[in-house]
Amino acid sequence: MFRDILKYGLIGGLIVGGIDFTMFTFAGDQPHFEHGMLIGYTIMLVALTTVFLGIKRHRDEELGGVIRFWPAFGMGLAISLIASVCYVAAWEASQAITHADFPTAYSNFVLAQAKAEGKAAAEIAQMARELDEFKVMYANPMMRLPMIFSEIFPVGVLVSLVSALLLRRPEFMSARRTA
Repeated sequence: MFRDILKYGLIGGLIVGGIDFTMFTFAGDQPHFEHGMLIGYTIMLVALTTVFLGIKRHRDEELGGVIRFWPAFGMGLAISLIASVCYVAAWEASQAITHADFPTAYSNFVLAQAKAEGKAAAEIAQMARELDEFKVMYANPMMRLPMIFSEIFPVGVLVSLVSALLLRRPEFMSARRTA
């Protein structure tokens, strides 16, 4: 099982980390915040299909087509953990290579959006103070790394839950073997 966890976790991590590293590196100081969440979470979901594939492969090849919920869920979480660590590493590597100032770019985007929406000056000033606190917090790796990890890992938990619920049923996408 450990081999499957490592294999599918690294495949998922290479997908999400590779795509995000490439995007972050080429975007540099010009990230696309308008659609960034949609693009980012779509990439995460695609990469985390390896959770489903890993559990299914383990169920069909190693366990004879049957897996209980908790072992499947645990395996999914382990695959998600490895993919999430790869995601964090890709983010950190892209930021180190580009020397991008993500917190400032993000803050500028949020404040410009608030001004464009016609928010009150007091509200914008409050947002600016909160964003300044975010910049200080983001500069600390002990805060930044868990923050980045928390972007992807909850998605992995959800994918693990759904995968375990589906794959605990032996008849769901069973591997049909004919003699």
